[in-house]
Amino acid sequence: MISATDLPIRAWRKSSYSGQNGGNCLEVADDHTATTLPVRDSKNPHGPVLLFTDQAWTAFLAHVRDGQPDIR
Repeated sequence: MISATDLPIRAWRKSSYSGQNGGNCLEVADDHTATTLPVRDSKNPHGPVLLFTDQAWTAFLAHVRDGQPDIR
């Protein structure tokens, strides 16, 4: 399992869909590599990180924008 401390990331940014109330927030690191996008839980900044390919992240965002977040 990869943790946030294992990656040489300078800055994480919170999702624009995350509220300011400390709820379910995602953070992404845009400066990692050209082929992967690290994603972490903002409430657990030293915890596990998910790595998405560009294609997988684009597909995920398309499903969310279409109102279909229940991806199986």
